[in-house]
Amino acid sequence: MGFLDKLKKKKKAYAVFEGGGVKGLGIAGALEVAERYYEWENVAGTSAGAIIGALVAAGYSASEIKDMLFSINYKQLKDPFPAGKIPPVGGPIYNVITRMGIYQGKFIEDWVKEKLAARGIRSFGDLINSKERDDRYKYKLQVITSDISRGRMVVLPRDLKFYGINPDEFSVARAVRMSSTIPFYFAPVVIKYHDERCVLRESYFVDGGVLSNFPLWLFESEGARPKLPTFGFRLVGPNEGRPRNIEGPVSFLAALVSTMLEAHDAYYLEERSSAKTISIPTLGIHATDFDISKEMMRQLYESGKMAAEAFFEHWNFGFYLQRFFSK
Repeated sequence: MGFLDKLKKKKKAYAVFEGGGVKGLGIAGALEVAERYYEWENVAGTSAGAIIGALVAAGYSASEIKDMLFSINYKQLKDPFPAGKIPPVGGPIYNVITRMGIYQGKFIEDWVKEKLAARGIRSFGDLINSKERDDRYKYKLQVITSDISRGRMVVLPRDLKFYGINPDEFSVARAVRMSSTIPFYFAPVVIKYHDERCVLRESYFVDGGVLSNFPLWLFESEGARPKLPTFGFRLVGPNEGRPRNIEGPVSFLAALVSTMLEAHDAYYLEERSSAKTISIPTLGIHATDFDISKEMMRQLYESGKMAAEAFFEHWNFGFYLQRFFSK
């Protein structure tokens, strides 16, 4: 980008970040390039995309997000349950049976909570766009989670009203954890509420990628001409069909979860959605590759940058509108 380009005022846009576990590093790379041209009015995401979206909504730059993601020891995501509460026969399968997850999943929530608090963000009330009343744009951040008790996709924070919860008072970090709770790996987040008959209920929430890993539709109205572009940051992996060794129940669960979450990546996007989507090659890395090396992290980040540079070299919002919304 030349000197004159830097003098241009950045345009506004919406961003939607796909889920993908540790593959989210690729999204961070693409974000660095996109940030040269646009600033984000609202953002949304699932799983790892929810983590990145929360950081963007809190005002962190792409460079700052890169530093934070590279500083994580991803092995810490495998946070054990408190000592003394697991009997000698405990182990991964025992945890899945008794706690519905091998690990707690609390590390993600605590990490996000710390980063957001540094910017004065705690609840969704801190992310309200006072100019908007439409639920699609009222909050600067929206994340997707899956309520497996009710068998439905949930958009946070706006759907919290169905659980008798004030969205403005709900923790952003807790919402991100709900969106990032990979089934079987992490224990589900449980929310208790009273239904319309005042009966106490429990809902179990897991990774939003189970139902909608790429919610590109969140900021759009069917058939309506958009005022601002919505960019999708999508993770694609032509080599993700490589065979996985199934050597026991733990590796079986790992393969099952990865297949469940990554199957969305193989879906064909209709032409209009594809035209505004930055497709980021994931270099064969899986969502649950928590032992990822620093070198692979770097390569994944650079993959995102290259994908975004190729995309914005040809992107033109006017042409997009003319092609898909002209009458």
